[in-house]
Amino acid sequence: MKNIFKLLVMIPFLISCENLFEPAPENFRNVESLYNEPSFAQGLLGHAYISNPLGSWSFNDVATDDAVSNDPGNNYRRMATGQWRSNNNPMDRWQYLRASVQYINQFIELVDDVNWASDPLVSEMFRDRMKGDAYGMRALYMYHLLLNHAGWGEDGQCLGIPILTHSETVSSEFNLPRNTFQQCIDQIYADVELATSLLPSSYGDISSESLVPEKYKAKGVTAAQYTRVFGNLSRNRMSGAIAEAVRAQATLLAASPAYSTGSSYTWEDAAQQMAIVLNRLGSNPANQIDPKGLTWYANASDIINTNSGINVKEILWRGGREENRTLEEDHFPPSIFGRGRLNPTQNLVDAFPMANGYPITHTSAGYNPNNPYANRDPRLSLYIIYNGSKAGSQNSVITTAADGINNDALEHAETSTRTGYYMKKLLRQDVNANPSSPTNQFHYKPFIRFTEILLGYAEAANEAWGPTGAGGNGYSAYDIIKAIRARAGVGKDNNDAYLESVKGNKDAMRELIHNERRLELCFEGHRFWDLRRWKAPITEAAKGINITAGVHEVIPSVENRSYADYMYYGPIPYDETLKFSALIQNKGW
Repeated sequence: MKNIFKLLVMIPFLISCENLFEPAPENFRNVESLYNEPSFAQGLLGHAYISNPLGSWSFNDVATDDAVSNDPGNNYRRMATGQWRSNNNPMDRWQYLRASVQYINQFIELVDDVNWASDPLVSEMFRDRMKGDAYGMRALYMYHLLLNHAGWGEDGQCLGIPILTHSETVSSEFNLPRNTFQQCIDQIYADVELATSLLPSSYGDISSESLVPEKYKAKGVTAAQYTRVFGNLSRNRMSGAIAEAVRAQATLLAASPAYSTGSSYTWEDAAQQMAIVLNRLGSNPANQIDPKGLTWYANASDIINTNSGINVKEILWRGGREENRTLEEDHFPPSIFGRGRLNPTQNLVDAFPMANGYPITHTSAGYNPNNPYANRDPRLSLYIIYNGSKAGSQNSVITTAADGINNDALEHAETSTRTGYYMKKLLRQDVNANPSSPTNQFHYKPFIRFTEILLGYAEAANEAWGPTGAGGNGYSAYDIIKAIRARAGVGKDNNDAYLESVKGNKDAMRELIHNERRLELCFEGHRFWDLRRWKAPITEAAKGINITAGVHEVIPSVENRSYADYMYYGPIPYDETLKFSALIQNKGW
């Protein structure tokens, strides 16, 4: 202790007077320094990936008729039950994404002057890649800002957000009006056009000069030079195909009932944009869907082999692979050491047809309400844990019946199910969440799945050309839905007689397509937005099932949905409308 005290006393004398009294140089680089430090310049673009709105699971299904949460503090639960306000908005992406657009705009303004590599050809290609990446990410952010904040003003205009294509400075005018929804979609198109002109459709190493794109081959770029910039190491960065998918998603939104009168984009436009993405799968995408795409999250060997940015056929874009057990600890039933946070509803369970393809309400279904899980669509047992299901690393039987004896049973404890169901989809059943002997497994978060694009095409094609019209693409809504249901094992013994019965009826096919989208994409954060863009009912109460002494009784209202009509559109943040007089709030908020 005495020696330590002596050292502390001597420290001031060991420091020079200059260092003691002169301010130390700041760890700060000015704009000029960015031009010769490409990794530093790329950090601006890197911020776009850090704040990617697709980067984590939202589970906003809890704000729909598909699920409830057993966590009283869940923001989506509060939102769905009457606490959604313009100053209390779990869906708010305004500041977060607009800040990222600022970083992107700063990057675009300096990218041409950065010395990306000593080799001038490589430097030029890096410049193209980085700039294309930035335009694609800006389009992505615009799309998600529209999802969260586009709506109709009191004056009857469909409004988006203020479009910013240049970085803001202290002297900028910040009190900007919102651009129209049409102008915002047009901006997405413009950004995607720039992105696809600069980016390859996909990344990958090449070994032959013949594979170098013509625009670079003419300048003498070699396969090695091209691979350095656009090779395997760039996988899962924004690509031309991903940017096209963002444009297709935005067009589907614009063509949907909630926005169609606010833009000039049509169902045919949406179908053709989806087709551009799907045609990368092959000449007939209906025949090219990944047969293992239903369980992409649980296919252990495939997940192990997704190192180095490799994607399985089902996945167009994804996040990094991580080894953990976070999802399982949150969502496993209590008996296998989970918190059971997301509880699927009876509404969703009833949406799964019978294995023969008929809805459970159809006279040909063969549904038995006293044995409700028998002979159902195989996706039901893949995606939802019901009474008697097996789950977890020990293949444990889960008893959700109200008269069950452990905490898996309906409403037995705060971690028990409120609906009689637990989520199974997304979870690795080979994870052991027991804190005394835990095991982790690899997971990844898909950003865009090809199944989403297939279903987007089917929806738009049916509206544009009817169930069997192809619009010159060689495949119809009917073809896509038949392939998706066949992959799931639906209707395999009767040639999917129900699908055959509705393929001449546009309205019935619409209902089927909407339902297939609900099932295939459940728990992935789509239904909240789908219900709103369809202008479908959003106040349907979340139902459950009470099983006592083997008798199944539907709980008609586990949780009511308290939405007003204006809540088909999200609000502009309240504090932003206070700060800026030109910023018009969406009607009703």
